[in-house]
Parts: sequence; structure tokens; C-alpha cells
Amino acid sequence: MNLNIARNRNRVLAACSVLLIGMAVSTASFAESKAQVDARVTASLKKFYAYSPKHKELANRAAGMLVFPRITKAGLGLAGEYGEGVLQVKGKTVGYYSIGGASVGLTLGVAEHSEIVMFMTPKALDQFTASKGWTVGTDAAVAVVKQGAGGQYDAEQLTKPILGFVFSEKGLMGDLSLEGSKITKIDK
Repeated sequence: MNLNIARNRNRVLAACSVLLIGMAVSTASFAESKAQVDARVTASLKKFYAYSPKHKELANRAAGMLVFPRITKAGLGLAGEYGEGVLQVKGKTVGYYSIGGASVGLTLGVAEHSEIVMFMTPKALDQFTASKGWTVGTDAAVAVVKQGAGGQYDAEQLTKPILGFVFSEKGLMGDLSLEGSKITKIDK
């Protein structure tokens, strides 16, 4: 019995090691050019604004926003995610960022989605830009905004200093969330 537990533990540890090495190597291979990222950001924002007139209004009020047009997440028990995007302030790109994460648990499938994180106050934006890597849920709480029936948002959520939107989900994944995602500035 103990032999089976040890074998299973070793298999899990080996799989975790392969996943982490794969994520480290794949970061370089997934890297897109500025032009590719910028084109995806423009298309993603167009879709986001088409979902609701409220989105454009919120974006105009935001001190800044991170736009990740394509984040790919895959896993079978062990999962990893990666995407590249930009930080925009007053509609202008001021930096390029990557988002990544890994998890162990009940995750199954492959999916792609877009994320937008809006910093609704200058203080929230300053805290993000001053960080050397920012983890959602650890360094700051992000209110994940979801539309209710009739396309309306919870008014209380919209008063939070940091708002997160996940949209354009494609594929099949048992878990889509911002929690635990690490956002890091990249030089292009």
C-alpha cells in the first residue's frame, strides 16, 4: 500500500516538474511581437466595448487598464496559463505585460479567454506599477465583474478600486478565474 502511495506521489512530482519546466521554456516560445500584441488588444477592446455600452464608460473613468487579449489555460489535474497584453493609460499603451500561473487540483481541459483589469483609482494603478510582479488575490483584491440577467452589473462591484472582466471564453475548462495569476512587466 505504501509503495503505491510513493509511486503516485513520484508521478505527481514528476508531472509538476515537467509542467513548470514547460511553462518556463514556453514563455519564450509564446512571445509575440509588439505589433501582434497591439493588434490583438485592439480587436479585444472592440469586442469588449460591443458587449455593453457600460464597458466604454468604465474604461474612460479608469486610471489605467491591463488588456490581455488571449490567455491560454490547459491542464489535467495540473494546469498552467499564459498570455501577453498591455497596460494602457488614457488609451495609450505604456507597457507590455505577461500573465501566468500554475495550479494543482481539479482542473481539466484547454481554454482560451480574454481579460481586462481596470484600475479605477490612481492609487490602485500606482500600487500596480510600483510592483515588481503582481499577483491577483495576494497583492490586491480584484472584483471580478459579471453581468447579471438583463445585462446589468452589480452597482456595488463597480465601486471597487480594481475591476476584472473575463470574456470571449473558447474551449472547455473546468476553471476560469483571475485568482492567483501573476502579472509581470516584460520588455519587448
